[in-house]
Amino acid sequence: MTQSAAAQKPPATPRRLDPEDAQHALEEVQECLRRQQLVSDLVHRQEQGDRKADLVEDLVHRQQQAELQTLINRLHPADIAFILESLPKDERQQVWHLVSPEHDADVLLEVEDWVRESLIEAMDRQDLVAATGNMDADELADLAPDLPPDVVAEVQKGLTEEERAQLLEAMGYPEDSVGAIMDFEMVRVREDVSLEVVLRYLRRLHELPDHTDQIFVVDRQDKLQGVLPIAVLLVSEPDIEVRSVMNTDYLTLGPLDSDADAAGAFERYDLVSAPVTDDQGRLIGRVTIADVVDVMREDSQEQALSRAGLQEEDIFAPVSMALRNRAPWLLFNLCTAATASFVASRFEGTVSHIVILAFLMSIVAGIGGNSGNQTMTMIIRALAVGRITGRNIWQLVKREMLVTLLVGLCGSVVAAAFAWAISGSLSIALVMMAAMICNMLVGAGVGVLVPMVRARFGKDPAIGSSVLLTFATDSLGFFIFLGLATIFLL
Repeated sequence: MTQSAAAQKPPATPRRLDPEDAQHALEEVQECLRRQQLVSDLVHRQEQGDRKADLVEDLVHRQQQAELQTLINRLHPADIAFILESLPKDERQQVWHLVSPEHDADVLLEVEDWVRESLIEAMDRQDLVAATGNMDADELADLAPDLPPDVVAEVQKGLTEEERAQLLEAMGYPEDSVGAIMDFEMVRVREDVSLEVVLRYLRRLHELPDHTDQIFVVDRQDKLQGVLPIAVLLVSEPDIEVRSVMNTDYLTLGPLDSDADAAGAFERYDLVSAPVTDDQGRLIGRVTIADVVDVMREDSQEQALSRAGLQEEDIFAPVSMALRNRAPWLLFNLCTAATASFVASRFEGTVSHIVILAFLMSIVAGIGGNSGNQTMTMIIRALAVGRITGRNIWQLVKREMLVTLLVGLCGSVVAAAFAWAISGSLSIALVMMAAMICNMLVGAGVGVLVPMVRARFGKDPAIGSSVLLTFATDSLGFFIFLGLATIFLL
């Protein structure tokens, strides 16, 4: 580029990453929607059939729609997706109709599943075909379960034979497998060509696939022979053959491997991409760091919800849907709380004689629950990354119980001192100390066993774990504390 040409080109303005940008945009969108509703309400208060008022409303509405459309379409598709997820359904549909068609496909891929369904419902068949017509096979496979069958069939007509085969292959893999997240777009070369040939080939491409950190070396049957890192390609002599510099020590994934296992491998080995091969060693796709980040985020969200017995839902979903999601575990929690109260009622005589016990027993139950929650969080995390095996399970259990015992000894001294200070009784303080240690051990035991038993039977170890832990530490905590008080204080 000549100096004059460089001078004519305006300097690029970097886009600084600011997590609050999307939040500010959401507030601006909400303000625009509020003004629209305010104008509409003011006009409707005027005399019905007033043509002048109707014209004013139409003019103001058009201006505000144009302002909102400009605001929305200057955002990144991920920010548009965030805004749509943060609006009630009616406002969401209103904003969605203002999104430029060129952003439709990217937004549909970015939004959460529970929002995507409502957006697709608001689109007609022609718009859906237009939005999905230019998607890659792996992207279309992600959306296919939410699309009407006739739209999927129409889009398939515009695919090549290879793309159609890739789409059917991706749709055939289980939801939480590597095959369901792998990308078919990648660069592959033969091992008997020179690096100069590879460079010329790359220059002929319109652009490199996203997250291309290595080129895959295959034979004529597409069997993977090695990988050629881009860094090695750039610094090596161009007349060297690929086989001389390719890396034959590489990690491969299988299409039926768990996506969580793939995420663990990316985290462990600091990968940017990894090849996916079939049983014959043929290269069929790749997984990139972008896919893995999505898997990690989804798993994190699912675990956070599962521990409270919840499933992912639209925060603005109808009340009936929210009830179906939340009521079962809340009713179960009610039963567990009733059980704990029943246990406490069996010691009515003890509590009536020593009233201070009624104030202290909640401490025993609460500390036991918190201790168990710490242990449970550690176990669920270890299960998620595959660190627990049949050989180390008992060692882990003994370690957690020992740690809990030592922490319990320290904490129970403080609790005993508090009980002695408010009751003036050394006996109550000692009972408080013993009950707290025992209930913390109960919490640790439940925190280990509940996730591991559920995982042993192929269930999500996080689902309802907090509810079950609370049930155990409350019921047994009351039983242990009041039982010891009945034996030693009466």
